[in-house]
Amino acid sequence: MKVKSIWLRRIHKWVGLAIGVQFALWAISGAAMALLDMEAVAGGPRSETIHAALPGNASSWPIIARQIGTAKIEGVRLKTLLDRPVVEVRTARSTLMFDARTGEQVRMTATAARAAAHAAHPDGAHPVSAALLTETILPVREHEPPIWQVEFADEGASTYYVSATTGTVLERRNDTWRWWDFFWMLHNMDYVDRTSFNHPLIITVGVAMAWLAVTGFWLLFRTMWRHDLAWLRLRDGR
Repeated sequence: MKVKSIWLRRIHKWVGLAIGVQFALWAISGAAMALLDMEAVAGGPRSETIHAALPGNASSWPIIARQIGTAKIEGVRLKTLLDRPVVEVRTARSTLMFDARTGEQVRMTATAARAAAHAAHPDGAHPVSAALLTETILPVREHEPPIWQVEFADEGASTYYVSATTGTVLERRNDTWRWWDFFWMLHNMDYVDRTSFNHPLIITVGVAMAWLAVTGFWLLFRTMWRHDLAWLRLRDGR
């Protein structure tokens, strides 16, 4: 099937317009992400990790073991949570925390989550609310629920996300991060999960760019240079 140059030029023009818009979005989003302060995006400097030391008089493991029962233990970690040493036990079914001194199970309540978020805030701001998330949302798309969502009324409208199982502050989000995430979405063209560089839309754009380049070269030789070099044919005819 023979495609006339005029139809190919029209298709080339409209595809080029669409690709041009995407190139502009790539340039704008890339520049915006480069200009944003990455420390502000990360929520400010992080506090140093404090490693717990097992109390010398601790004899809590038999108590902890009885509570775990017959569940297969996959990992044990000693850490500090809200200024007290805790033993984090990971089993095939769940992750549990216990007070390293008494063996009492430690649960991440809303109060505990607010305290953990307050301790992680670089300016020591106090949280205004805490809500338990049972489904994954965009700000914590790489983490598994349940997660405490702790809100602040600070200048950056910060939201901290605290694991409801380990008490770890998973993410610190604010208005600067929200702008960065918006530009990141534009840059990688993943408008749903904002994580993939290998989704159908960006592959389609890549194929369209390759088609645009090939047809552009064909049109260049087919229509433009033929007229530009007409004077050579006239000269040979003399």
